[in-house]
Amino acid sequence: MSAPARVQATAADVSTLAIALAPPPPDPAIADHVAAILEDVAVRGDVALVDLTRRFDCPTFGRDMIRVAPARISDAVASADPGLRESLTVAAAQIRALAEAMPTGDVTADLPMGQRVTVRTFAVSSVGVYVPGGRAAYPSSLLMAVIPAQVAGVARIAVASPAGPDGHVHESILLAAGILGIDEVYAVGGPAVIGAFAYGTDAIAPVDVISGPGSAWVAEAKRQVFGTVGIDSIAGPSEVMIIAEGDVDVSAVAADLCAQAEHGPDSPAILASCEPALVDAVAAELAHHAVQGAITLVDCDTRETAIALAEEFAPEHLQLDVPGAEGVAAQIRHAGAVFVGPNGATAYGDYVAGSNHILPTGRAARYASAVSPATYLRRMSVVEMSDQAVRALTPHLAQIASAEGFPHHRRSAELRAQRLDRTEG
Repeated sequence: MSAPARVQATAADVSTLAIALAPPPPDPAIADHVAAILEDVAVRGDVALVDLTRRFDCPTFGRDMIRVAPARISDAVASADPGLRESLTVAAAQIRALAEAMPTGDVTADLPMGQRVTVRTFAVSSVGVYVPGGRAAYPSSLLMAVIPAQVAGVARIAVASPAGPDGHVHESILLAAGILGIDEVYAVGGPAVIGAFAYGTDAIAPVDVISGPGSAWVAEAKRQVFGTVGIDSIAGPSEVMIIAEGDVDVSAVAADLCAQAEHGPDSPAILASCEPALVDAVAAELAHHAVQGAITLVDCDTRETAIALAEEFAPEHLQLDVPGAEGVAAQIRHAGAVFVGPNGATAYGDYVAGSNHILPTGRAARYASAVSPATYLRRMSVVEMSDQAVRALTPHLAQIASAEGFPHHRRSAELRAQRLDRTEG
């Protein structure tokens, strides 16, 4: 592989460096191409899906191939490699266990002025899950998107993944769907199926929320249909930052950086350390591996600078291979997922740790979270105004409504208060 970049960092320049290390924004031309595809699907429906799939994936694709026959899913489970089937089942159990531990219920609060507010929680009715395909298949992404939706109680979960050259969805994705009991699977990918999930076609009914990772084209399509449907996030290239110090397994750190580079040349893999000898050793180890990727080695003047850089960069994955890693983890606020100690390889989170690997990227961990049951839940307040609350709060409502120029809002409340006065009188 080409030599990784190596840069210096001090507390004064972490903000600038964090921005410089982030992946570049997507090509603006993608937005126009995606808009044309979405418009085509909205107007021509299934005909557009077939034409686009023939263009990008399978030249012989036909209308009858859009939805995968449930029997093919069952066959994929029955004929799967037993080891892969068992491993996907174990991974699914870990993901489900954590999802089920997350709170999803209603909350009721009796507030000081006498009113009661219950926040009720409902699952959305339908979800469309996108599972990337093409050069590789990602059954793990299906597990990560579908299981939280099942735990949330979503009634309809549809999965879409690009057709291969033979017009079929990869067998491992059908295996994962079958393990989870999903039988609505479509052999369509890219912006076209995002449009189908948003607008509906004859073959694909529209959904309420679209989730799952994808290419820059899929991310742009999700951005453009947001508002018509909900989305989980707009994900960019995957990222890892490793803070390492002390007695570190250099081979393991290099392997973690190479693992990140496997995601593609635009996926940042960053080592930050205040020990130049450690950085030298990792650089030497990397020289033995033929992996292309955006690997950067950062020499920090102190551990505090490394932590500050992580907080500014807000990585999708943050590994802490330092003495007292648990205490350092307690300081971290901006990361999609944090992996603690020498055993904390991001690869576990990608597959079997139970944490979700659909995570905020591109510094979005400053405000966004991993996919979880909450991604598929909506909340609705139910307000009960007691007589005490009406008397106590109406004068304050009247003041605010008058200040905002809404006299009928004021009158709406004052009529209630007046009715109570007449009743008492």
